[in-house]
Order: sequence, then C-alpha cells, then structure tokens
Amino acid sequence: MKIIDFLKEGAIIPDLKSTDKEGVIKELVVLLEEGGEVTDKEEIVKIILEREELGSTGIGQGIAVPHAKADQVKQIIIAFGLSRKGVSFESLDEEPVYLIFLVLAPIEATGMHLKALAKIARLLKDKVFRNSLKSCKGRAKEIFQVIKEEDEKTP
Repeated sequence: MKIIDFLKEGAIIPDLKSTDKEGVIKELVVLLEEGGEVTDKEEIVKIILEREELGSTGIGQGIAVPHAKADQVKQIIIAFGLSRKGVSFESLDEEPVYLIFLVLAPIEATGMHLKALAKIARLLKDKVFRNSLKSCKGRAKEIFQVIKEEDEKTP
C-alpha cells in the first residue's frame, strides 16, 4: 500500500491556521470538500470528532492521525496538514502536534483503513522523515514530494 495512492497534492495544507484540534480537523475537511472528495463537511467533522472522544489520535512525537469511517466516502482519502505553531491535540505525550494526517475510509473498508493507518505510523517512525516534513518551506508540492519519496522507500 502506498499513501500517495490516497493523498493528492491538493489535499495538503502547508501552513495550518488553526491552533486547536477541532479547527485543524475542519480545515482539512474543508480542503477535501473543495477538492470534491467529500460533500457533507459538517457530518464528516462530526464523525471525526466523535472518534476523537474515544481517545486522542495524537500519537506523540508531534504527530496526529485523526481518522474515521463514513458512508459518503467511497475509497480511502488522506489529507495532510503541517502546523508551524503546534496544535494542542491531547496527545499521549502531551506535546503539541505539528504533523497531521487525516484519514477517511468507507464503512466496509476496515482492513484497508487499518493498513493505511499502519503505513502512516511506519513512515512517521523515522525522525529524519518527520524533520523533513517540518522543514518544508510552505509549498504543498514540496511536502507531497517528501511524502512520495519516503512512501516509495517504505514497504
């Protein structure tokens, strides 16, 4: 599985404006709506926030992977946002989050959903990769290229 099969360059925000979890999720979902990937942004945000109530998807080391399954999604969709200031995400390590991968999957795609989350986690284990993403100078194209190069190296 390759992340770039589900992440489009147009689904990347190189400088998130929001400084809280809900705001970041809304920013990313609005971007997906603008790209025609989702149609009911309010419902998608609600589903993701309900998932967050079960436990934060801030996994530590400046990373969050908010995710959910939704009826209106026909295939896995990924959006990425980079926060320059850091976002309070109630992370396991209580540190701010800078790298946010938002993953949406169809209701029936449990296996693929879990594979996508596992692949993102594998990619983000690499501190050099995390630092490369953080040091991108604010262009979606540059971020996409960094993700693509790492994605191609990682099984």
